[in-house]
Amino acid sequence: MRQLIAGNWKMNGLRAEAAAIATPLAAAAVACDLLVCPPATLIASVAELLAGSPVAVGGQDCHAKPSGAHTGDISAAMLRDAGAGWVILGHSERRADHGETDAEVRAKTLAAVAAGLTPIVCVGETEAQRAAGQAEAVIGAQLEGSLPPGFAQGDKGGVVAYEPVWAIGTGRTATVDDVAAMHAHIRATLLRLLGPAGGVVRILYGGSVKPDNAASLLAVAEVGGALVGGASLKAADFLAIARAAR
Repeated sequence: MRQLIAGNWKMNGLRAEAAAIATPLAAAAVACDLLVCPPATLIASVAELLAGSPVAVGGQDCHAKPSGAHTGDISAAMLRDAGAGWVILGHSERRADHGETDAEVRAKTLAAVAAGLTPIVCVGETEAQRAAGQAEAVIGAQLEGSLPPGFAQGDKGGVVAYEPVWAIGTGRTATVDDVAAMHAHIRATLLRLLGPAGGVVRILYGGSVKPDNAASLLAVAEVGGALVGGASLKAADFLAIARAAR
């Protein structure tokens, strides 16, 4: 399976900046799957810029309900209508800043699948949890609580992204050995939870992925791609990471 390089723009970008990032991506030739997840305000314009190209577009979150009195939220169907085909769910910044629980992430994942979106469910441990030797237990619990039945089935089968919280936006990156050990643990957990279908779920690594460390990270066993933050805001850096894909 081709590796997936996904860019999470987070709360960055206006229309002119989005065009400057997206336009070079549309014409690039890479041996991996490319995805960009801009803020909700830019999804429609970025999807239009990338129409006809192999680059997919996604959202950064969705509500568990299809509609209703939820001021400021956006539903999975709305993302789909705007041109998104994917959605990031359960990112550590959502879990920390908005208090999202595994159960809420699970409900959002079900909503995303129902709307025809491919979910990317994020898991990750804090520095304190890793120091206490709890990293694998924390990740296992997040997976068990966040992934619904059928997560890995069908053409829209979900993706898991492992992002150690202590490596997101800090410039620190997990070692190759750390990544290998955790991705092996995630694979074993997916097989336990999902059966044979858990063997084909792509597991992305995220956390200060840059052009200079991408090749070594993407070469690790069970790494099915990368979820890229800051480096996805520069087309040249994002494409350099994509060209490092297996």
